[in-house]
Amino acid sequence: MKDILAPLRSRLTDLMINLIVVGVVLLLLSILIVWTDFVLELVVGVMVVVVAYVMFYGAYKLWRIKNMLK
Repeated sequence: MKDILAPLRSRLTDLMINLIVVGVVLLLLSILIVWTDFVLELVVGVMVVVVAYVMFYGAYKLWRIKNMLK
C-alpha cells in the first residue's frame, strides 16, 4: 500500500530545513550587530527582507500542501 503521507513529510522537511537556514542567517546577523553601527542599520534592513521572505515562502508552502491534499 502506498504511503499517502510521504509527500507531506517531504514538504514539511523542506520547510524545516529552510527555517533552520534562515535562523542561522539571523543568528550570524545578530552577532554582527554588536560590532558597528553601520552593521546594525544593515542588519535591521536585512531582517525586514528576511521576515518578508519567510512570510511569502511559508504562504507558498502552505498553498502547495493545500493543493496536494485536494
